[in-house]
Amino acid sequence: MTAVPERESALGDAADQHTPRLTIGEVLAVLRDDFPDVTISKIRYLESEDLVHPQRTPSGYRKFSRADVSRLRYVLGAQRDQYLPLRVIKEHLAALDRGESLPTAPGAPGSVPPPPAVDADGKGVPALTPEQFARAAGLEPEQLADCVQFGLLVTDADGRHPAADLPVARAAAGLARHGIEPRHLRVYRSGVEREAGLVEQLVAPVLRARSEEARTRATEKLRELATLSAQLHTALLEARFRDLLRP
Repeated sequence: MTAVPERESALGDAADQHTPRLTIGEVLAVLRDDFPDVTISKIRYLESEDLVHPQRTPSGYRKFSRADVSRLRYVLGAQRDQYLPLRVIKEHLAALDRGESLPTAPGAPGSVPPPPAVDADGKGVPALTPEQFARAAGLEPEQLADCVQFGLLVTDADGRHPAADLPVARAAAGLARHGIEPRHLRVYRSGVEREAGLVEQLVAPVLRARSEEARTRATEKLRELATLSAQLHTALLEARFRDLLRP
């Protein structure tokens, strides 16, 4: 099996070709201090998305250079600190590889400013302009408007989007790439409303106590019920897909 050659990158240098290479486990250990949530699966996923290009040994093991680690740091930092989708990060890395400056570096003319910070007391939720939110989610402006129109996303009185809604928007963006548009997703919203109504009936008696202890119990119960609901939804969907794949 021929080893995959490493691509040249502005995030490495010539001396990098002669330094010892790291296994995926060693790369994980290097990154964990700055990115505690990174996993081996995440690193493999970023490779599958063509964002990092480790060499392969004859037996198929990945070997990462310092340039590879630098690219991973760049990707993980851009996701965490700038809310950039992988599509945009890939464009940035390609520009760096060509020796160009970043097309949308923070503060550059025409760039989208980073999301505002959380309030100092920790109670404020950062809100993004439609342009910031669409870019962070990987949605086109028209798709974002459709998500609002069909009830998947909401805006505040100033027309801004809470950053907490980014997971919903990113899921909608991913489904759109497979041809499932926001108008098709109303069924998800309707299902969630029904589930939330059922759960509300279970926790409402606890919340009526109006004590801090009761609110803590209600929060714990909500988290457990949310996890169980997600597990049930996933299990039912996978069962249905298994039926579709049967000969």
